[in-house]
Amino acid sequence: MSETHPCLAIAFAEAMDRLGPLEPRPALAVAVSGGADSMALALLARNWVHERDGTVLALVVDHGLRAASGDEARLTVERLAHLGVPARLLPLTTLTHGPALAERARIMRYQVLSEACREAGILHLLLGHHAADQVETLAMRVLRDSQTHGLAGMAAVVETRNLRLLRPLLDIEPTLFRAFLTARGIDWVEDPSNRDLRALRPRLRHSFGAHIPNESGLPRAMSAVGQVRAREETEAAIELANRATIRPEGFAVLSPGRIGAAALSNLVRTIGGAAYPPSPAQINDLAARPRPATLAGVRILPAGRFADGLLVVREEAAIAEPAEAADNVIWDSRFRLIAHQGFPEGGTIGKLGSDAARFRGCSDLPSAVLRTLPAVRFGKILAEVPHLGYATNQNGVGTAMLFSPPRPIGGPCFVPASQHTRW
Repeated sequence: MSETHPCLAIAFAEAMDRLGPLEPRPALAVAVSGGADSMALALLARNWVHERDGTVLALVVDHGLRAASGDEARLTVERLAHLGVPARLLPLTTLTHGPALAERARIMRYQVLSEACREAGILHLLLGHHAADQVETLAMRVLRDSQTHGLAGMAAVVETRNLRLLRPLLDIEPTLFRAFLTARGIDWVEDPSNRDLRALRPRLRHSFGAHIPNESGLPRAMSAVGQVRAREETEAAIELANRATIRPEGFAVLSPGRIGAAALSNLVRTIGGAAYPPSPAQINDLAARPRPATLAGVRILPAGRFADGLLVVREEAAIAEPAEAADNVIWDSRFRLIAHQGFPEGGTIGKLGSDAARFRGCSDLPSAVLRTLPAVRFGKILAEVPHLGYATNQNGVGTAMLFSPPRPIGGPCFVPASQHTRW
């Protein structure tokens, strides 16, 4: 390693300090593909947690798309064990070749990683994205005509319902990881798909090369956009704190008057349980002149006698179909079912729908809200409507419904990498 570069351990420790705070004895998981980047990350994380009396668990996902992938995944687990890093192999058994393969693989990968962390009681998952990945991501977003916020690159911290995704290597050039491992006699796996020039990211990687020089100005430019995005998201969160009341029944009351487009976008996204915000074309005019509308699976309507201003409610026609009811299941991407005494088989969770008429005399909620409330049924029997305190004696099982959308209304706000690549 060049003497002009301080030890990677120092860079990693500084990054972890920026991404904290963490618990006194941190428990970390590391997503390890077997490549040099993630192997180096696992080793850096191992040393970092040991100094803090913490623990680390490596999670190795086998996508099963190549004949050799299983052997490579098992070899990676063995290498990690030899380094003193406990590892768990996570095979994907239902992923198939076809359209949008990269996106489908990404979604399934994060699903199994998240579930493995939940089972292990781990709140922090480290990802091995580095400075070259950032530049490739920026280039891909430019080619896809991304708007300003997309040009901030990947966030250093992403918070989901149950997990914090941490990217402590975003300031580090990938050439250093190979030198780091080679100096320690540690081998890694080279995934041939990374050289498949039919895919956009490998083509960009081939064009750029592995080294992203500081003089390019790209890290500083992304950092500047990231700072703008973080500031705008913070301002939107403050505006929503002053203007919107979020109800546990899964709707919001918005006070009268014009609202910032970013704030309204966040509000619509949260109430609709969407993974992504609505398009600016849907939001900008409505934010300047709030009025009744339907967009992105959400209805905006006058609050009437219920309150001043507007109601922002889930669009009934867009609600998910009934699903099997079980403890900790999430329905409509918005409500988590909690069964206090276990849950018997045969139940479903779905919208209250036309059964809302039974409760109009005992609830002040508008019909547009009542009809969207989650309800538990056994066959055709309405067993529970937790938000209304209703349960039949025969089928009530003591449940709670927690409003738990993919993204909270006020954030977490974007966390950019540091000001520029230094390592």
